[in-house]
Amino acid sequence: MGCGLRKLEDPEDSSPGKIYSTLKRPQVETKTDTVYEYVLLDFSLEGSRPTVQYVSSLSELPQALQPYYTQGYLLAALHPIILSVGRTRSLPFSLLYRAILARPRPSKQTASMYHSVPVLRVEEWPLPGDSLTADTVRALIDRVNSSARGGVRFIGSVLQQVSGITNGRVHSPRRACRSPPRTPPETLPGDRELDDNTYSPDLRLLVFFHSWAPGCAPLDSLGCQYHQGALSMRVSRKGHVVSALEADWLELTAAYYRKGWSLVDSFVYWDTPKGEPVPRSLEGLFVYEERSTSPPANDTIVVEQWTVIEDSNVKTDYGPLLHTLAEFGWLLTCVLPTPIIRHDSDGNLATKHVVFLQRPVRGETAGQPRNQSVSSHSVSRAASSPDPPDTLALPAGGIGGFPVFGGGYPSSLSHMEEGGFEQDEGKAEVTCM
Repeated sequence: MGCGLRKLEDPEDSSPGKIYSTLKRPQVETKTDTVYEYVLLDFSLEGSRPTVQYVSSLSELPQALQPYYTQGYLLAALHPIILSVGRTRSLPFSLLYRAILARPRPSKQTASMYHSVPVLRVEEWPLPGDSLTADTVRALIDRVNSSARGGVRFIGSVLQQVSGITNGRVHSPRRACRSPPRTPPETLPGDRELDDNTYSPDLRLLVFFHSWAPGCAPLDSLGCQYHQGALSMRVSRKGHVVSALEADWLELTAAYYRKGWSLVDSFVYWDTPKGEPVPRSLEGLFVYEERSTSPPANDTIVVEQWTVIEDSNVKTDYGPLLHTLAEFGWLLTCVLPTPIIRHDSDGNLATKHVVFLQRPVRGETAGQPRNQSVSSHSVSRAASSPDPPDTLALPAGGIGGFPVFGGGYPSSLSHMEEGGFEQDEGKAEVTCM
């Protein structure tokens, strides 16, 4: 399992994750009127496993997720678990995807909401060229806004390569990216052999929407507009491959959250154009949703989390923390996968995800001045990650035979040292989990 991927040796990288927040810990753990429930489902395009459901294409997700929609769960985010960037052959598990579904915890007040459950739609949009560019993404946002004017709501997108049958071979879709030449240190076990002479990829974007029957859409889902926001990261590389990244997540998003907008998608230009010097920073775009009902400003939590895969199963991820934060009304809206891939001390494959959650500003803080600029500092407090139990408020084995990752996890926050959410006045907080 070695093969050029360095182990997580320094303490900063070997911790399970970090949390950045606009709030101190006591405020993060304040109860709200809304409590969320999450279901995390893993899908594979290469065959089923005990904890993974097989789909031949992600365009099948609307049918696959329908049993959950009938119980009030809605797709909140979709992302590849392993992001293969800078490699001409796909990594193990590069056709593994995670769907996160959320619903408000059922109550007498929410029971009447389920009659207006939306329909999940997926559209396949072909893209010009062999990688994303800023102009391409802006054109995509314009197209999303055009669709939204027709009464649908944008959920997110997944970029894939879809290829046809060439020389009698059917090529599987995989995460799309333009790849620089591969060098022998970059060889990884389990890579699929791809013959460049027969492989003809077609870059497409799978775009997910919610739509409603006429007259059934909630008022805040009509007339949504989508805006772009800057996304920039400082990166370290080994050759062409990104090995570490750093970003001022709260500073990048603060102005948009203060407007009451929601972060719903992200695009990063991970690839280095051929012949150009390898940059020390990467750019991209966040996509924000503006609702017509002028919602209150949002507080936010950003989690940098290592996901560890043991054998073919997800061993450690952001799930326990997500279920803990759900009890305090925190809603996940976006997950940014990264191409950072290493091995842990046990030889398991590990990759880093960035998870974005939001919650309306509480009444007691809404009238207080909000920081106009937010900067982060490191607290570096260690805490153990709880093992997830097998309990979930769903039928055994999930719904419709799907394996489920989720449920009533013990509080991840309680495992942090007291003061783990402390922050300086005017500064955002970050703590190692």
